[in-house]
Amino acid sequence: MRIQFTNDPEGQVELLKRDNVAGLRTISFQHYEFYSSRPSNIRLLAVLGHCSGRPVAIITKDEPQARQLIEAFESLDEVESLAERLHSPVLSLDTPVHLKPTHIAKPWGQEVWFTGMEVRGVSGVGCVRYSIPLPWLLSLMPNTFSAGQPEQLTLLKILDPLPDEVFGDLYFEMHERKQEVYVVTHIDKRAWPKGVGGIRFGFNQKLRAEYSNDVEFKAAYLSSVKRYEKVRREIDACLDIEKKRDGLAVNEPVQPQQTKCWMKGLSVKLVEQEARLREQMNAFSNLMPLKVGDVVQVPCMTPHSLLHGVRTVEFQTPVYERKILSFAQKVLTQDSWDTEEALQAAKLDIDPSVPAEKVELTRGLTSQLIVNFDDFKVWRIRAEQSVDYALPSVGVYRLLMAVSDGLTLADQKMAAEQAALIPANAGSQSRLRMPAGAVALLAEPNNANC
Repeated sequence: MRIQFTNDPEGQVELLKRDNVAGLRTISFQHYEFYSSRPSNIRLLAVLGHCSGRPVAIITKDEPQARQLIEAFESLDEVESLAERLHSPVLSLDTPVHLKPTHIAKPWGQEVWFTGMEVRGVSGVGCVRYSIPLPWLLSLMPNTFSAGQPEQLTLLKILDPLPDEVFGDLYFEMHERKQEVYVVTHIDKRAWPKGVGGIRFGFNQKLRAEYSNDVEFKAAYLSSVKRYEKVRREIDACLDIEKKRDGLAVNEPVQPQQTKCWMKGLSVKLVEQEARLREQMNAFSNLMPLKVGDVVQVPCMTPHSLLHGVRTVEFQTPVYERKILSFAQKVLTQDSWDTEEALQAAKLDIDPSVPAEKVELTRGLTSQLIVNFDDFKVWRIRAEQSVDYALPSVGVYRLLMAVSDGLTLADQKMAAEQAALIPANAGSQSRLRMPAGAVALLAEPNNANC
């Protein structure tokens, strides 16, 4: 087995070449922390070997300790023991590796990042007990695990809004470059007793038709937003005072119950004015119903806002850019909204998206292409009966998210909302076993530089 590494002068390293007592190979390499607030190079050590016949790696920052431990090893069977001593996972280099999510607090709930790599948080990779930052593995084998572009790894996350009305609604925002697709996995019955939630998606076409032209419609919407924003800022200033009194930072997320408690101290007239102006502003947006299993493709330039209590899996372009048109809470990450700028480029038409027809991969297993964007595509795989299927090799990394329980990928069990990164060299090692009724999502990059 030969694995390619970018830092090796000959372009590849032969595993298990017995040049030391343990029969292990080590590679010391520079890793650029592009996701840090102060990006810089750090030195990492990769220990390469075999475990159960498969090529594996242990990656650590503690190079001196790792080299000291290796000298004391007597056989290859001690690879797992070395990892235990280093508090590091043993990572397979030609089979799927499990992603360890990081949770990002939001004023409307939380995001769960499986492949996020930025200042706000870094996802991990590893086992139940130990994990390392995902970008360490991508730096060691960028072609195998990220198509040669670690910073462009498709972003996989879960959006988990609070079930509280208004407090759990996301920003009404628009993206110029970021493409994203939502798959609804849960509707909170506390928020939506009938099991049908929603998303604000684009603009209200009936209201739009009441205006002589789109210029007038945009002007009316902007005027409504400005009226609401003025009251919004007045309320937020009052709430900031309460935060400071309780020893909290003004841009720190708090639970809705706490905010509601503080709002009891506001004038009734101000609270009623906020609710009335918010309703007038929201009337300009299009409300689209959502239920479990629905797919929402979000094209660039389309304003959107997932509503409270609607949990989704999201695949998106890994860029942080957005323009906020409005928000029914204080925006914690920027000082002002981008309404006027966003309206200049926003789409007013609503483009309906219809997923492709289902295709039978093998008896009892179907695949449906739910999105095919410029930079990535996603399939929904559904088992009509218990099935054992070898995912075909495609020569590029893939991401698999288990939507339901009971899946097994490469002999590793996966619970619902667990995800794995499948390397480009996995080949037939990526066997997928699914019980009847199980669902998974599978993504791969488009136009990858493999």
